[in-house]
Formats: sequence, structure tokens, C-alpha cells
Amino acid sequence: MEKCSCGSHHCSHGYCIDNVPLFVDLPSEIKQSIMESSNHKTYGKGDIIFSPGDRFDYLFVVNKGRVKLSKISAMGKEQILKILEVGDFAGELALFKDSLLTNFAEAMEKTEICIIKKEKIHEIIMQRPEIALKFLEKYTERIQQSEEIIEQIGLREVEQRIANYLVSEIEKNNIKSKNKEYVINLAISKSVLSSMLGTTKETLSRKLSLLQDEGLIRLEGQRKIIITDIESLRDIQ
Repeated sequence: MEKCSCGSHHCSHGYCIDNVPLFVDLPSEIKQSIMESSNHKTYGKGDIIFSPGDRFDYLFVVNKGRVKLSKISAMGKEQILKILEVGDFAGELALFKDSLLTNFAEAMEKTEICIIKKEKIHEIIMQRPEIALKFLEKYTERIQQSEEIIEQIGLREVEQRIANYLVSEIEKNNIKSKNKEYVINLAISKSVLSSMLGTTKETLSRKLSLLQDEGLIRLEGQRKIIITDIESLRDIQ
């Protein structure tokens, strides 16, 4: 893990917080103030950013790369909770309540993190109270995502989880059809995807092959999935 100061104008590529919708509309002098009291760290692929039991009293922002948030069961099974992309952040709950972490955060590739101190966030909220509402909205969104994971694993079969994921990817990324087909290029490996869906890589591969045999999808290489019958996928959901 490399560490450097973010006190200058730039954190590798401009302000880290310019990537975060939460802060993008702040005046430049407030952004500069945030950066002057922040740190910047670079992690290599596989590096652990934090672990269960760590204390967390700052906001960290992904400036480059991707971060995997996950839990590990007593049996050693991993459940991925979320993949943080550029502009995503974690730690909003710790800004308002002292607590120990219960999740792992792991860099999925070379990743740059901006670390913003809790005290600075509190100072900004006093100046701009609407920021607190935005944090609340984000935390509510995280709760909804957690409930979705619980529903997926507890109430849906693996095939339903896969269908739901594929349809959601099309809608979330606004993928347009071409000749009634939708092309999804997975940004994550099938090992990561299987963990997100609460299954094994082998089961995921088998279920994808079945969907292909049924004419609902077409698999090309390791990362490309072409949806050929989206309505049937929606029916499976």
C-alpha cells in the first residue's frame, strides 16, 4: 500500500471528490478545504483496505479502481455485498456513530482511495446541511441493497437470481438492443459474480449453460453474455 498527501490540488487526477455526486456542487474553496485535510492511499490488487473489527471514523472515496465489500461466514464462505466503482464511497454510517466494522474491503485491481476525516465532514455539514440529507439518502439506498441480497438468497432460486441480475444490468446501464439482442460485457469475473449471487462458480456456469440451451442467452468468451430473449428472462425473475 502506498501513501501520499492529498493536500495539493490533485489526487492523481483532479479532486477525488469531483467523482462523488454528493460533493460535486460544492464551491471550489470548500473542495480545497476538504482535500487539504485528506489523505490519499494506493492499494494493489488483493490488498485489504479494512477488516472486521477495525475502527472506522472517516469517509473513503474510490478515486480509481474498484473495491469489493464482503462478509465471510464462519464456514469461510464469502458473500459479496457490493462492488464500489469510481466515485462510490463507504463509511457514511461511521461519520455519525462510533462502531467497529463488520465487513471486508478488498482492492480488486490497483485502486486509489481518498480518505476524508470525519471531523471535516461534520464541518461541511454545518456549512451545508443539505449534505446530511444526501448521506441519509445514500445510507437508505445501502439498506435497500442489503434487503435485496437477503431476498435474493432467501427467496429466489439460483436461476431467478441470474435472470434478475442480467435484466438489472441492462436496465441500470441503459443497454440498447440491436436486432432484439442485448450485449452485456461483465466487468467482474464469474467467481465474483457467483459470490454476489450467493452460489458457486460451478453452479453459475451450469445455470448459464442451461439458459443458453433454452435459447434465452448466448455466451461468448468468459465475460460476454448476449441476451436473446429478455421477456423470458423477466418471466423467470
